[in-house]
Amino acid sequence: MQEKDEYIHHLEAENAKLRAQLVNLEQKLAQLLADKVVKTSQNSSLPPSQDKPASKARKSLRRPSERLSGGQEGHPGQTLECRSQPDEVVNLQTGRCVSCGQDLGEVAAVFHSRRQVFDLSLPAVKCIEYRAYARICPVCQTKNVGAYPSLASAPVQYSPQIGSLVSYLAHYQYLPYARLQSLLRDVFGLSLSQGTLANMLERMYTRSACWRAEIKKALQSAQVVGSDETSVPVNGQRQWIWVWQNEEQTFLQASKQRGYATVAQVWPEGLPGAILVSDRWAAQLKTPSTDKQLCLAHLQREVQFLVESENTPFAHQFKHWLHQVWQAKRQTQQEGQAYCPQARQLQTQLQVLLQHKLDPDQSPHSRRFLDSMTKYKDWLLTTLYHLEVPPDNNGSERAIRNVKVKVKVSGMFKSGVDAFCAIRSLIDTAIKKGQNVLHSLHQIYQQA
Repeated sequence: MQEKDEYIHHLEAENAKLRAQLVNLEQKLAQLLADKVVKTSQNSSLPPSQDKPASKARKSLRRPSERLSGGQEGHPGQTLECRSQPDEVVNLQTGRCVSCGQDLGEVAAVFHSRRQVFDLSLPAVKCIEYRAYARICPVCQTKNVGAYPSLASAPVQYSPQIGSLVSYLAHYQYLPYARLQSLLRDVFGLSLSQGTLANMLERMYTRSACWRAEIKKALQSAQVVGSDETSVPVNGQRQWIWVWQNEEQTFLQASKQRGYATVAQVWPEGLPGAILVSDRWAAQLKTPSTDKQLCLAHLQREVQFLVESENTPFAHQFKHWLHQVWQAKRQTQQEGQAYCPQARQLQTQLQVLLQHKLDPDQSPHSRRFLDSMTKYKDWLLTTLYHLEVPPDNNGSERAIRNVKVKVKVSGMFKSGVDAFCAIRSLIDTAIKKGQNVLHSLHQIYQQA
């Protein structure tokens, strides 16, 4: 009987050991399966440029719309139409009859129809010489010399029109110096050295200081501000470009740091009157502001990764909850309401979601996400209580994308990163205000 009991005890101990090994292997298998899900631009904050060639085809996280594709009703179309006053008229008349060959020179021509062709008048460089004349006052004998305009400050120079065009092509159309030289030579017959181009951009940067200060002042008093940052190579060294923007203003700032020191330098008092929209970067969340809104588009991509990698009920439910928030926001905007009626209900649903219990060993990514959402739960639905606040930070990401395009074209900033930030701030702000970008740059460049 004793041997039987010992044998049973041995089997129970062995069974417990095997069960423990099974749990351990299940956890390792779950981790291996999670690691197989590669982070891409569709399920994380990685940019599309870092997607691997073998990545799955991009798929939208948006639900299908009920509207048909193409132009929507009420959308203003753009059709090429004839002008009532053309710049040039070419009269077409036949000299002989196309049927019998009769001379029609004495026959009166009657208007039949018209067609118009829109063409380009290639610009040509115009040299303007200013000649100063002197007059001697017959009373006091003072020599009075005609004053040169501010644009003629040296014996010979290029006009502000050319300098503003260089700024436009370099920082709005992203042309690098070599291609900019080719365009100016082929189209205008201008041969400018790269040093001259750099001097023009530096001059625009210097003259833009007061305009940029106005942009910063406007953001300082704005009700809503979005912010983001991205890394850029400058002379082989990693630096950062920050952006603060809203629907009317854009302010870019280059910095050697990604930490809060940059925020404190640019905004010593923070943005105390604004609701700040950003991702969960610590320096952004540390910025003083009246309230905050986390970018729900970022969260949507992260939840998609959790669904693909760990497939937990929490991930699926949170994804559905985010979709409901987006729907509520769109519906409230379409109906022109001052307050989202579903806000309280969605807040209650969020509190229930955050009560989930997740094993950090079995679902490590979901658990970290749950802890983060619990920490920042007060900044998830600000957009529903303040309808002027967007649910995402796409405005900031669009501003940052311009930086990436510039780097992609030019390779890296060798110099002039501060000038780019200043001039690009002016360009983006002009675009948002519906202004002609080239005219706006010319207005700034021609200042003495």
